[in-house]
Amino acid sequence: MKVHTTNYANAFIAVSADCPAVQGEVPPLKGEAKTVANLQFEMICQNPYKFTSDEVLFQVYAVRKDLTPEEMEAEKIKFFSKGQPCFRASPLPKRYGWGVHHNPEGKIALVPCESEEYEKFLSDQSLEVIKAMKNKR
Repeated sequence: MKVHTTNYANAFIAVSADCPAVQGEVPPLKGEAKTVANLQFEMICQNPYKFTSDEVLFQVYAVRKDLTPEEMEAEKIKFFSKGQPCFRASPLPKRYGWGVHHNPEGKIALVPCESEEYEKFLSDQSLEVIKAMKNKR
C-alpha cells in the first residue's frame, strides 16, 4: 500500500494571496470545541520544530476522532494510505496570517506574517517558497 505524505523539507508556506489577516492571529474558539486551527496552532506554537506536518495533521485528526492509544497505529496507516491536504490548505496560512517554515528535517514552526523573520524566509533562496491555497476560487 502506498504511503502518502504532507511533509516538506527546506520549504516555507507563505500566507494565501487573499488572507484577511495582516498579522498572525490566534484562532478563536468556536464555543467550547477547539477547531482544527486551534489544535494545529497550539501543537506547533508550544513545540516549534518538534513535529513534521504529517505528525501534526494526524494528531489533530486523532484528537478530533477521539482515538484510543490502541487505535492509533491502524488509523495512522489508514489515514496516510490516501492523500491528505498539506499545510497549504490549513486555516493558519489561509485565514490567520501564519507562515509555516519546514526546516531541513521537515520539522515545522509558525511565523507571523508581519515579522522580519517572515520576510527573511520569503526571500531565502535556499527555501522552496509556496503560497497557501486561496480562500476563494
